[in-house]
Parts: sequence; structure tokens; C-alpha cells
Amino acid sequence: MQALFWTVEEVAQRAKEFYENGIRQQVEHGDNLGKMIVIDAETGEYGIDQSGVESGLKLKQKNPNARLFTMRIGYDVAVTFGHAPMLRTVE
Repeated sequence: MQALFWTVEEVAQRAKEFYENGIRQQVEHGDNLGKMIVIDAETGEYGIDQSGVESGLKLKQKNPNARLFTMRIGYDVAVTFGHAPMLRTVE
């Protein structure tokens, strides 16, 4: 499937489906809570680190056209500015 033409909403939906259908059970435990997970919305590959930057770079090295989605493990909001969430995790 060609990821170049997906909307932001489609990338988020696909990544959340990967998360709910298998990734969540593997990563939501004490050591990972609060860390960032970056998911390739096309392949389901993911990486985890404190900021998401290293994982995102590694996934982009594998596939420069990857459509990545980032969320904080175990929390509803990954980043906030004022009172409005900028990135949301799986609901």
C-alpha cells in the first residue's frame, strides 16, 4: 500500500489500529509507561524511547517514505500547550 497519499487522519487511524491489535499488550508495562512510541502506519513496526526522536529516525532510515505516528505510552495526551492537547493517544 502506498503511504504517500494518506491523510493525517488515515495515518493516525492505521497506527492506532496496530496499537490496539497487538502492540499495546507488548508495551504497556511499568518500564515503558510515559515513554514515546513511534509507529509506522504502513508496516506496524515501532520503536520506543524517551522522546520518540531516536525511534522516528531509525524507522525513517529503514523507510524514508514511512508515515509515522507518535504517542505517549499509558497516557491520554502526549504533548500539551496550555490546556489543549496537541497529540492524542489511543482513546
